[in-house]
Amino acid sequence: MRPTHPGRLVGILVVVALLTWVAVRQFYSDLPLLPWTAIPTVLLLAIGEGYSAWVTKARIARKPGTKPVEPLAVARLAALAKASAYAGAVFGGLFAGFALYTVQILDRETPRSEFFIATGSLVACVVLVCAALYLEHSCRTPKDPQEGQTPE
Repeated sequence: MRPTHPGRLVGILVVVALLTWVAVRQFYSDLPLLPWTAIPTVLLLAIGEGYSAWVTKARIARKPGTKPVEPLAVARLAALAKASAYAGAVFGGLFAGFALYTVQILDRETPRSEFFIATGSLVACVVLVCAALYLEHSCRTPKDPQEGQTPE
């Protein structure tokens, strides 16, 4: 599995944001209100992935007081990280599109509250993407320190 490129994630976020902005512009009055619960939910996922990354990195490095980690568990965590990064980019794009549309009509109460919810959700999605990239980085095997040395 190849590492996730942040540029692709940004591209996905921008494309989805533009598509969402076009759709919201057409159907805003028919859409339900954005749930504020997305913000703490996504932040809890990000905290969980960040903690998993920290623990996994220590276990792979075989720090004192940690148990060795099973290779299959690391592969599963890497797959979770990759999926979370892409999902965070897509959902971040959805919230960014909503925020782009509602920023134009902040003088009304409902769009103002939706703008803050969409912006908070976008920030939470960016935090999730960062945690996912950290988890993916933590799943890499460390370089062997003796790899570059010549035998004596």
